[in-house]
Amino acid sequence: MTTFHLSGFPRVGAKRELKFAQERYWRGEIAEADLLDIAKKLREINWQHQANANADFVAVADFTFYDHILDLQVATGAIPARFGFDSQNLTLNQYFQLARGNKTQFAIEMTKWFDTNYHYLVPEFHKDTQFKANPAHYVQQIREAKALGHKVKPTIVGPLTFLWLGKEKGAAFNRFDLLNQLVPVYVDILNALTAEGVEYIQIDEPALTLDLPAEWITAYKAVYATFAAQVNAKLLLATYFGSVAEHADLLKALPVAGLHIDLVRAPEQVYEFVDYDKILSVGVIDGRNIWRANLNQVLDVVEPLKAKLGERLWIAPSCSLLHTPYDLAVETQLQANKPELYQWLAFTLQKIQELRVIKTALEQGRAAVQADLDASQTAADARKNSREIHRTCVAERLANLPKNADQRKSPFAERIKLQNAWLNLPLLPTTNIGSFPQTTEIRHARAAFKKGDLSLADYEAAMKKEIEFVVREQEKLDLDVLVHGEAERNDMVEYFGENLSGYLFSKNGWVQSYGTRGVKPPIIWGDVKRERPITVKWSAYAQAQSDLPVKGMLTGPVTILNWSFPREDITIKESTLQIALAIREEVLDLEAAGIHIIQIDEAALREKLPLRKSDWYSEYLDWAIPAFRLVHSGVAPTTQIHTHMCYSEFTDIIPAIEQLDADVISFEASRSNLHILDELERQNFQLQVGPGVYDIHSPRVPSVEEIEHTIRAILAKVPTERVWINPDCGLKTRGIPETKASLVNLTQATRNIREEL
Repeated sequence: MTTFHLSGFPRVGAKRELKFAQERYWRGEIAEADLLDIAKKLREINWQHQANANADFVAVADFTFYDHILDLQVATGAIPARFGFDSQNLTLNQYFQLARGNKTQFAIEMTKWFDTNYHYLVPEFHKDTQFKANPAHYVQQIREAKALGHKVKPTIVGPLTFLWLGKEKGAAFNRFDLLNQLVPVYVDILNALTAEGVEYIQIDEPALTLDLPAEWITAYKAVYATFAAQVNAKLLLATYFGSVAEHADLLKALPVAGLHIDLVRAPEQVYEFVDYDKILSVGVIDGRNIWRANLNQVLDVVEPLKAKLGERLWIAPSCSLLHTPYDLAVETQLQANKPELYQWLAFTLQKIQELRVIKTALEQGRAAVQADLDASQTAADARKNSREIHRTCVAERLANLPKNADQRKSPFAERIKLQNAWLNLPLLPTTNIGSFPQTTEIRHARAAFKKGDLSLADYEAAMKKEIEFVVREQEKLDLDVLVHGEAERNDMVEYFGENLSGYLFSKNGWVQSYGTRGVKPPIIWGDVKRERPITVKWSAYAQAQSDLPVKGMLTGPVTILNWSFPREDITIKESTLQIALAIREEVLDLEAAGIHIIQIDEAALREKLPLRKSDWYSEYLDWAIPAFRLVHSGVAPTTQIHTHMCYSEFTDIIPAIEQLDADVISFEASRSNLHILDELERQNFQLQVGPGVYDIHSPRVPSVEEIEHTIRAILAKVPTERVWINPDCGLKTRGIPETKASLVNLTQATRNIREEL
């Protein structure tokens, strides 16, 4: 027998049912009982899919209404005390307030989950934080699944990773000092799960792939020795997203029932664990990309392991499948239009079937699944040998880039004087990051146009009407630099992908980014090239409506790459440079059309930063930063280049950010309490900056006084002449009334501060 298991499943449903239900609940359109019922049915469907694929355990405790780390804060009693909520009796409404904020409290900070595009809610630890077990959410899922006859394996994030992912708040202390208080609470949680009759519990410790201090590494021995002594269940310690080979001796010595390692991200680490004498779970199907596996090649890896380990070999995806779309089978349009490409892909439901085939082959031999293996091989060969993937002109252009092609014509200190002269902006210039609320009318117009129910002329008229509305509203609000609102864009990456060759698109390939926010990453399948201008007509139309400057809005090459499913046949560096050349053409066309402020968003710059600091530059930043510069290096010194970054930890890469050589950089900073400002000040950051002054991911409207306080905090760290005032991100997900109210307060607060200067 070979055990097949999973760490987690997409939570939001095949058609984002949970998202729509939650948003209806927030609007007061359905009752809590209705939402709970929908969630229960989605869990049942997920479990049945796993059972149908012959999984030996179905994943439980992975479902969440917002975020699994928020759930763990509730389970350990570590919710922020500032809300005044009782973690033992937390209502669903209060749970959502932790994630979204309320009238008196800002939402819990959000940041990237390792190097993925998933965002978790950052635990807030204080010196006097008191932990208390509340496993009810996990227990409920176990009981539901067992009642349906499923064999279950709960998965929760381990104590060291949980602590590591949090932040110290209040009086100075080291959150590591809380470990001894946290471990007994984990024991209580694990024993509560054990009491439900589970045999195995998976404890995720992905922090082991990071640069942990020595005391944190050493602590694993004591923590897991405590678990071994006080918890009756068999524990599977899981790592993913990178190699833990350097910790192999430590991990193999831990008193746990087994280990899980990621052989997709770090296949070489298997050699450090082949002599392991307990359960070894190997992640052999990619939990983060959508390419169909070559099952023969996977079997070439796992068959020798099976021969050595026997029943101690477990197979699994590399990590939770929450990072992949739900079901390829619903992509009927893609199948009809691109049948060969369709055969190259695998979403969540297809990936668990791949694991079913591997399990059967290991138990019964390859002959038992020969048809499946043949189909897999045929697809792999077709993809490898495809003549459609490569375009000679793209390769030649990259090869012929002149030396210093990524360098601006003059340094920042000279450029900014020229830009200030023609812009003639007041101190603390105000602007928006890019998007305005996407109303129902906008979405319907775009959808109708795509379906052919709306003519091109009528569609363009609708978009122009919206652009004019956005421009006029911003003028009324007295903003200094305007945006056109991006009504024509469904998504900041997908929109550009739709207008570049080498991209493929799904209709329902949604992946959770945070809470109810989903993204539908485009698929890079071939060489990327711009075929025609993408944004120019919209930005030029907006600029024609106002005497105030209007920013051209683009997405940068690193973010387009990072928020797409990338190719595997070339490096991500090469793909990014292809995209950079395409966006460079768009920048130059915008400038030629009279747009002299151009924002090139690099929201995801940090996302693919290697998990080990020693690899940051050599494996990523040494080419990612020049790729961004390549996009804007051809403009005149008078053209002002902006960029925007959000929901990642940027404090440790400030020098690299300055090397982007943009003129103005805006950051998401409101949820993180502006902590990036300390680092900007310490490193004498010279570029102009726009730290976000309020959180757009929360529905709450910040008061004038609140924004004034934030601006004063910014001015205490950054010279006034280098500060811009803006929200912390685009306004796409907000409603018109709350957007107007927030921007009214933003501009009033700015005027008040200007009067003080």
